[in-house]
Amino acid sequence: MIVPKNLILCGCFGLLLLSSCGKEEQSEPSRPNILFAIADDWSYPHAGTYGTDWVNTPAFDRVASEGLLFTRAYTPNAKCSPSRSIILTGRNSWQLEEAANHVPFFPEKFASHVEVLGLNGYFTGFTGKGWAPGNPGEADGKPRLLTGPRYSDLKLDPPTGQISSVDYAANFSAFLDEKPADTPFYFWYGSTEPHRAYAYGSGVALGGKSLESIDKVPAFWPDNDSVRNDLLDYAFEVEYFDQHLMQMLRELEERGELENTVVVVTADNGMPFPRVKGQAYEYSNHLPLAIMWGKGIQNPGRVINDFVNFTDFSPTFLELAKLDVAGTAMAPMAGKSLVPIFFSDASGKTDPERNAVLLGKERHDIGRPDDQGYPIRALVTEDYTYIHNFETDRWPAGNPETGYLNTDGSPTKTLILNQRRVAGNSHFWNLNFGKRPQEEVYDRNKDPEGLTNLALHPEYQSIKENLREELFRQLKAQEDPRMFGKGHIFDEYEYAQENQRDFYNRFMQGEPFNTGWVNDTDIETDFRE
Repeated sequence: MIVPKNLILCGCFGLLLLSSCGKEEQSEPSRPNILFAIADDWSYPHAGTYGTDWVNTPAFDRVASEGLLFTRAYTPNAKCSPSRSIILTGRNSWQLEEAANHVPFFPEKFASHVEVLGLNGYFTGFTGKGWAPGNPGEADGKPRLLTGPRYSDLKLDPPTGQISSVDYAANFSAFLDEKPADTPFYFWYGSTEPHRAYAYGSGVALGGKSLESIDKVPAFWPDNDSVRNDLLDYAFEVEYFDQHLMQMLRELEERGELENTVVVVTADNGMPFPRVKGQAYEYSNHLPLAIMWGKGIQNPGRVINDFVNFTDFSPTFLELAKLDVAGTAMAPMAGKSLVPIFFSDASGKTDPERNAVLLGKERHDIGRPDDQGYPIRALVTEDYTYIHNFETDRWPAGNPETGYLNTDGSPTKTLILNQRRVAGNSHFWNLNFGKRPQEEVYDRNKDPEGLTNLALHPEYQSIKENLREELFRQLKAQEDPRMFGKGHIFDEYEYAQENQRDFYNRFMQGEPFNTGWVNDTDIETDFRE
């Protein structure tokens, strides 16, 4: 089946969409269904099958055991909007104009793979959180359905007031009830868990967990009861996401649809903790990924150690749907289809070309003067992580006087800030909130948590230079504006939500701000370096 290469002009903003005219009959049984399950803020390796005992994920573990478990899956940008834009387009965020940023206007010129599938015979829909936050733009005078029509009307009583009341599994069943017979489907299950806020102590009180079950707290946070409770509350919400996934798998089994459904389970970015979500370190971008497909994946139960990233999803889904998108609004894509891995018998490292990933970020949350971002590009290889910080005078997690707003409010965040402010202990503050040098190099094997920057060590200079050269070579080939002296454009794109524009100046002039996103004491208006 071929996607026509002619484009049609739709909507008052001139939205380019792929034409559905002249496509072949859409009832081909060989085209699989697709269930894309994406948690909101979940880091590798926090699943049972990865060996984390304090997070119970039987549904994820089942997908891995009956399909493929990926150990090196990365999002190129560890924030909700840009990560989801990457998934939908197959492009890196620096190739996506406004969509490189958080809370953007989604560019009219780029199609999403869900739109393409919907125009080519797939029944599409989503529940919970689709592409967000931001403005998707319009087509034919209506908001674009970047992840398909919404199915979120069915509600339940959640276990805590911080968990969504959307009954994800019930809405998936309603979607399947509406699906025409002999029609493949694409469904986006977008849980809002384990996004903050959490009910403090819920992991212990409701999840039956114990503080002692955590074998190791990451060395860039203090190890105490407050942080351990925070981690267990996060685990409780990961498990909630997994419980709905389990119900969806059972629903597909009962309907006889599971064998021909490609089930993909992952997250948009890392856990909502300091030095993780919104940054470019290991826990930020390294995410869980498992994929099952009973009729398609050969030798299930394999563990795949290739580097894969979120640009790979769109070309994978479009290939599975037998769509040729060359010359259309989906092309060119930076990603590479995972289908050859599905049909291979190999485990471990299966593709020599999958030996590294590129990471980056531009503007995320509010809180810097003149709506500035914190631009980063990074290269992750088998042995090293190289990070290039372009604007070292800026605060990586947002300015102190506005509460470090690119780090979600949490007990862990407030504890680290209080240690510096009250106790004069800056060790953890420096790791999580302090300014950074232009270059960082970490030995992934000796220092997996990225605590010792080798960039200034004389014996690592040639390694650093080679990593930088390779990173910049690839970015230039992908036409990253930052490689051509045009990085300022990312700061000049407007936020899609008016109340976020020029936030810093309005806040500093005394405009009221809802501090529910941070604790009041996180706002350090009298900060001194």
